[in-house]
Amino acid sequence: MIFLDNLINGLSLGSIYAIIALGYTMVYGIAKMLNFAHGDVIMIGAYVAFCGLQYWGLPPVLAIAVSMIACTVLGVTIEGLAYRPLRQAASLAVLITAIGMSYLLQNTALMIWGANPKSFPTTFINSVSIRLGRLNISIATLITIFANIVIMVSLTLFTAKTKMGKAMRCVSEDRGAAELMGINVNRTISVTFAIGSALAAIAGVLLCSSYPILQPTTGSMPGIKAFTAAVFGGIGSIPGAMLGGVLLGVIEIFGKAYISTELGDAIVFAVLIVVLLVKPTGLLGRPIREKV
Repeated sequence: MIFLDNLINGLSLGSIYAIIALGYTMVYGIAKMLNFAHGDVIMIGAYVAFCGLQYWGLPPVLAIAVSMIACTVLGVTIEGLAYRPLRQAASLAVLITAIGMSYLLQNTALMIWGANPKSFPTTFINSVSIRLGRLNISIATLITIFANIVIMVSLTLFTAKTKMGKAMRCVSEDRGAAELMGINVNRTISVTFAIGSALAAIAGVLLCSSYPILQPTTGSMPGIKAFTAAVFGGIGSIPGAMLGGVLLGVIEIFGKAYISTELGDAIVFAVLIVVLLVKPTGLLGRPIREKV
């Protein structure tokens, strides 16, 4: 029974990592950049939802919707102001800008909400559980796992079937050729950031529903682990982001339960190193051929 408890907790945590990793993998797959401020967008989304629940008296669904809208606007603004002017710049300049944006968001949250940790409000999501025999499963866990599956399937269908999704795939394959075919590259990348940031808001709410302590650094470690999950699964691959996130969550929970609580994070990154030594493109990644 303890094994099943740990497995379910691992699937829940891994689903959160997967939702965050989907934002990373979409931005990298299309814009070919690593948005290290993504974890802090998660934190902003959680704070907006916190304000909606605690101060504005919004029902949970509406608070999540407001959080998604706020993060969408934030993501598009960050892309337009910080990343778009560097579209032709060296990758190192974009990386430094992303790190700077991360610290800017953290310090902005520090000024607005303060340094003291806040307890995320208790709602139906994190207060009700279902008992199956001796197994006790919270509603938050079920919603998190279900949301991960729905989001992954929706994104896969979106990129495969819709006009904008096909434009994203074209930009990912060859940006220059996409421009020649009449695709608005800037708008396509902005939509990608909008989708990734909306997913960050959902992940922030789910994360704080399961781990209800909220502070300006809340998104830092989950963001790093989700990036690790995206690389683990094969960055640029939507199913890979889901697989990597779920496996990473399960490995972390089992590592803490059966090996060492203190070494749980180290075990996660050690497994990543081993996988990349064996398969450098990740579990579902594909090798990229450079044109010469």
